[in-house]
Amino acid sequence: MTTPEEKNRAKQAAAKTAVALVEEDMLIGLGTGTTAAYFIEALIERCRSTNMKIAAVATSEHSAKQAQAGGIPLYPIDKLTALDLTFDGADEIDPQKRMIKGGGGALLREKIIATLSREMIVLVDKDKLVDQLGAFPLPVEVIPFAHEAILNRIGQMGYQGTFRYKEDGQLYATDNGNYIIDIVFKSGCQFPEKDQETLRSIPGVVETGFFFNLAGRVIIGDSDGKVKIWK
Repeated sequence: MTTPEEKNRAKQAAAKTAVALVEEDMLIGLGTGTTAAYFIEALIERCRSTNMKIAAVATSEHSAKQAQAGGIPLYPIDKLTALDLTFDGADEIDPQKRMIKGGGGALLREKIIATLSREMIVLVDKDKLVDQLGAFPLPVEVIPFAHEAILNRIGQMGYQGTFRYKEDGQLYATDNGNYIIDIVFKSGCQFPEKDQETLRSIPGVVETGFFFNLAGRVIIGDSDGKVKIWK
């Protein structure tokens, strides 16, 4: 079984490989989560050591603060129309490059930024590779208004979901001020496109953590520092 230290080494390996793809004057998207944090760290170091000039947009307040603290200028999000590349992680990814994302709570912003990008480059450790999605709970972002009714409706549609909570016992709120319902698939997710369509049809559901037809290159890190790339 992979230890946390081995996972971190694998994520760092993927991040170091990915940062070499960034070029002068690019406008890039920065993901959210532990792997994305390693990428931002590596990007800060490369910009400092080479004096490379870039700009970025971030998918969460946490990633934005990390980038700004390292001297990476942030592009005004309200003026954004397109991005060169986005670098982000995944909670699961299958051989068709379908993903579940949102473990860090930034799924809506991550999906918007990925959609605006010429290419979304996905960074994962090898443990994120799955044959079938659904072992990781599917995050679903919902509005606060009548949120219990929305959860009840999700249950009526045949899904087992629970609200995400913070350590202090309060409902977890995204940077958008919405709530997260995490859905558990007892036998995996056999028809993710169908589940995506069903869940998004429920009023009050803003977005799901299913990411389809968005991943470009996938950089897979191993704890020994080696990487492989799905193209």
